[in-house]
Amino acid sequence: MAVTATKKEVSVADKLDALYELQKIDSEIDRIRTIRGELPLEVQDLEDELEGLETRIGKIQEEIKEVETELLDRKNATKDSETAIAKYKEQQNNVRNNREFESLAKEIEFQELEIKLHEKKSKEAKFKSVSKKEMFEEAKERLEFRKGDLKTKQAELEEIVGETRKDEEALLKKSEDAKKKIDDRLVFAYNRLRENAKNGLSVVPVDRDACGGCFNKIPPQRQLDIQSKKKVLVCEHCGRILVPSEEA
Repeated sequence: MAVTATKKEVSVADKLDALYELQKIDSEIDRIRTIRGELPLEVQDLEDELEGLETRIGKIQEEIKEVETELLDRKNATKDSETAIAKYKEQQNNVRNNREFESLAKEIEFQELEIKLHEKKSKEAKFKSVSKKEMFEEAKERLEFRKGDLKTKQAELEEIVGETRKDEEALLKKSEDAKKKIDDRLVFAYNRLRENAKNGLSVVPVDRDACGGCFNKIPPQRQLDIQSKKKVLVCEHCGRILVPSEEA
């Protein structure tokens, strides 16, 4: 209760000064994060791409195994057909009539057709195997290449983060401490404005008779009201909280 009472006793001028000070702190945090640029997103995109490539490589390996299994099965099936043909031909030497001979001849013809089918399918499987192995090598090569890119980007990001981490942590603490000195209602409004503003500016000074955020002109009488700091005023065009120019 004591803290709430203290906040109520703070003048509007002090509140505006505290808000502008908070804005300066948060703008410096924004500047530090801007230095990192798109690196965090680039690192994440590369990590996602590597994960996708590894999944693809694993799938291709499985497909190659399936083709090799098919080739082996067809090779064994061909051997079985050749064994059957040899057996049927042997049996033809011991037939008792033409009907038995013709029946065995049909079996031989069927097995010969099976061998031709296995040869055809084997050629298709070998072609598929070569194609899959080429895809595998290309994906593997790209994976290694992108791993190098990721390593470079991660090193860049770690270097930048390392250089700015202490400053950012100190500023984040200052930002939280500054918010404690401001009414919760104003902090909520401030945060909402920052989220909606592309440049993160929710508290701006009057600059050359205009809003420091959207640059729309401010009427002279309103400028005097802002200068007096007797109440919290916002820009009629962009909604940002206005404070007097630092030069004033």
